[in-house]
Amino acid sequence: MEFLDLINKRHSVRSYKNEEIADEILEKMIDCAKMAPTSRNKKPCDYIIVKDKNLLEALAKSKAGGSQMLKDAGAAIVVTGDAEKSDVWVEDCSIAMTYLHLAAVDLGLGSCWVQIRKRQTLEGTDSGEYIKNLLGIKKPYEVLAVLSVGVI
Repeated sequence: MEFLDLINKRHSVRSYKNEEIADEILEKMIDCAKMAPTSRNKKPCDYIIVKDKNLLEALAKSKAGGSQMLKDAGAAIVVTGDAEKSDVWVEDCSIAMTYLHLAAVDLGLGSCWVQIRKRQTLEGTDSGEYIKNLLGIKKPYEVLAVLSVGVI
């Protein structure tokens, strides 16, 4: 696919077919994200693939609104950044999220960016802390966002 076609085709998808996504496809997406440029090539980003339906349902509750599609996704990719490795981890992880979005389109999948940083759950808990507790993410990693991924 031509790059400009890829950009034009990319859009947020919040409804998916009930189909699994092969691990190889998700790993290919993460390989693409790892090629994203980072400040001073510090590579502070890390990725967690979630396919377990119970965890996807729990992730769907990570925000007061805008995360519900995660329960029906074939998978989610949680993007975290090492806040000690880079003072611009937010920007670096944002670029990586964009690469993940574009990789999903190129692979024929739908995706949606679920912003986590500076968001809250319905109960008022910090969304990042909610996900860190759910997935056992330790400092110095912080959660930027989650990409829902599914067959469309």
